[in-house]
Amino acid sequence: MISITRDVIDTGTMIEAAKRPGMGALVTFCGVVRDDGVERMELEVYEEVAVRELETIRDEAMRKYPIESVDIVHRVGSLFVGETILLVIVGAGHRKEAFAASEYIIDRLKRTVPIWKKEFGRDGEERWVPGEPGDQTSSPPPG
Repeated sequence: MISITRDVIDTGTMIEAAKRPGMGALVTFCGVVRDDGVERMELEVYEEVAVRELETIRDEAMRKYPIESVDIVHRVGSLFVGETILLVIVGAGHRKEAFAASEYIIDRLKRTVPIWKKEFGRDGEERWVPGEPGDQTSSPPPG
């Protein structure tokens, strides 16, 4: 499953759904809003392009690594500290391949998927979260 959602991500249900008899490893990455002075975070997306890019990343990972499945769900909208932003589940026969593919997926996602984060601090300050050079998150969304 590849999806962008405004709904709460049910990690337990998704992990259970990802299991297959031939998999010896399910590696999950769950990104959450951390408390570093923020009250909440707004995530904006260019959804059509983001879904297409996530599908491309999944397909690349499936070709590059001996894995059996990739699920990626990214949440957008208004999120508060502790809420899940991103869930990546990689299924493989063995852990090494699943971990390597998971890291590849997350690194690619951060660089190329058009999702932008704006933090709202407890002190009232608002700021776009800068990304690393080349990241889609390095500047506010267009428009």
